Amino acid sequence: MKRAVILLSGGLDSAVTMYIARKKGYECYALMFDYGQRHRKELLFARRLARKCGAHLKVVTLHLPWKGSSLVDKTARLPSSRSVKKIKTAGIPSTYVPARNTIFLSIAASYAEAIGAPVIYIGAHADDSSGYPDCGRDYLKAFNEVLKIGTKRGLEKRLRLEFPLVGKDKSGIIRLASSLGVLFQHTWSCYEGRRRPCGKCDSCVLRAKGFKEAGIKDTLYA
Repeated sequence: MKRAVILLSGGLDSAVTMYIARKKGYECYALMFDYGQRHRKELLFARRLARKCGAHLKVVTLHLPWKGSSLVDKTARLPSSRSVKKIKTAGIPSTYVPARNTIFLSIAASYAEAIGAPVIYIGAHADDSSGYPDCGRDYLKAFNEVLKIGTKRGLEKRLRLEFPLVGKDKSGIIRLASSLGVLFQHTWSCYEGRRRPCGKCDSCVLRAKGFKEAGIKDTLYA
């Protein structure tokens, strides 16, 4: 069976992406990063997702001493109680981690080459790309070119980047997740690490909007 490396955060989007790869017949090698984020709850959810999907999971520990983001600096204030319009028009938020996807994808490329995987999957999508420059289609296409010209397997046309959600909004991703059998209660989107999602951070607000528009119940709140 062909292998695929999946960037898995423990969130909804990466979970859907992993299930897409599995449906296409890939043996999934999930890659999770412990990079000093505000909480470790998403690590717990990533492990649950990997077990449920039958994926291998490797956790890579990184240290970003320069901070530069409210996701890695607990003294920084997270955006909260913003409207969807404000989230989408306010520019790059404080939760952007400098060059995070470039770092993660570079490590994923090394992992994929080492295990002979022909593809790397990332769950970047339309709602993210409005704020995060390393989630947009142009960036992802450019990184795919990096793989083609900057790796041994890429030069051999045996390594590429797939980003199947990039044209979808959150409601479309949720509908797709439902059709694939993703258990929503096994996914964590909140930037806080409390017992229950805060319901106020940007990620919670966009998740709630997506479920409402999709007409599907979010079982994480059951």
